[in-house]
Amino acid sequence: MINLHFLSRLLNRWIEYLLFGLGFSMAVIVAVQVFFRYVLNQSLFWSEELARFMLVWLTFLGASVAYHRGVHPGIDMLYTRLPAAWQRLTAIFVHLVSIAFFVVMIVYGVQFSYFVRLQISPALYLPKWIIFAIIPVSGAILLVHALAFLLQEIRGRGTP
Repeated sequence: MINLHFLSRLLNRWIEYLLFGLGFSMAVIVAVQVFFRYVLNQSLFWSEELARFMLVWLTFLGASVAYHRGVHPGIDMLYTRLPAAWQRLTAIFVHLVSIAFFVVMIVYGVQFSYFVRLQISPALYLPKWIIFAIIPVSGAILLVHALAFLLQEIRGRGTP
């Protein structure tokens, strides 16, 4: 059986590469659009829509990287004052709630992607299910991270 923590780290590493590529591409597309609009007085009709879709994907994939690194927003004023045993129980509870939320993301993300399967984007003519597929995909990635963190917490090693 594959080590879940190893899979979580591997997924995160590849997503970080993908985020770099998406971010860099989005910056280039926006810069080219600005050049065309203000210097050449022409408009790339598809660039704004593509940049918007890339930003959506960046946001969801970036959330998974933030979750994996433990840099997502949190309030730990009460948590740090708890005894170690309570901190561990609280961490397990938080991971279980997170897992439930990620499962909801997957289920309803698949349902929504299926709901918009026949719609296409106006400028790029992409099926909208491709754009909205990031919701269940990121939910699955976040679920892998959460399960790895939960198993680490249960084993007593804490979240990385």
